[in-house]
Order: sequence, then C-alpha cells, then structure tokens
Amino acid sequence: MNIVNFTPFTATLGGMIIGLAVVIFFFFNGRLVGISGIASNALTEKDNKFDNILFLLGLIIGPIIYSLFSSKEINITISNSIILLIFAGLLVGIGTRVSGGCTSGHGISGIGRFSLRSIIATITFMVVGILTVLIKSFI
Repeated sequence: MNIVNFTPFTATLGGMIIGLAVVIFFFFNGRLVGISGIASNALTEKDNKFDNILFLLGLIIGPIIYSLFSSKEINITISNSIILLIFAGLLVGIGTRVSGGCTSGHGISGIGRFSLRSIIATITFMVVGILTVLIKSFI
C-alpha cells in the first residue's frame, strides 16, 4: 500500500481549525458538535433551527469557497447507483441513532470530553473502516 497524499502540515492545520470550530460552536450554542444531531435537529426541533441550518449550509459552502481560492481541482464522481447510495445513507442514519451520534460527534466532541462511550464508538468506527479497506483490497 502506498501513501500518496501524506500531508502532515495541512492535516494538522485542518484538525486545529475543526477543533476551533467545535469550541466556537459550543461557546455560542452551549451544545456539542455532531453532524447527525445537527441535521436531525434542523429537521425536527423548533429551537435553534436557524443555527442548525446555517451550520449545515456552512458545510456545503465551505468547500465551494475553498475551491475559489485554491488552484487545485476537486473531482467528485459517483461510482455506484443512486438507489445504493440512498440505501447506504439510510443505514448510516440508523447507525447514528443506534450509536447515539456520528463519527464527528463521537470523534471530535466526545473524545475531547474523554467520554468512554465516544472513545469506544470511535475505536469501533476506525476498526471497521480499516477492516473494510483491507477486505476490499483482497476482493
């Protein structure tokens, strides 16, 4: 296996920016950041609905703004059927409900609070992801 995109400086900078965003979000909203929770609250809650929608729009607009200032081309291709992607998205949604959060909530906010549940969930996410890649590489 070759590591092609080894970028420790930009990865560290990105991690610091994500950490800062979590602190700012908590400071202004009094809640932890987790994308599945924010998406769920944007659809179901009456309080803080505008804040949740703004956060989700920022996730979409951020890469667009980055592409305006970057000379790098960002190529995104969908290699599977739309039906399969919808089914996979539903499974991810069910998984975030069962595990009490998503990778961003557990991995960033939960581990930052030393939550045992989040540490176990993140280890599980990583192990399953690594096994999936290894199995996929042998098939």
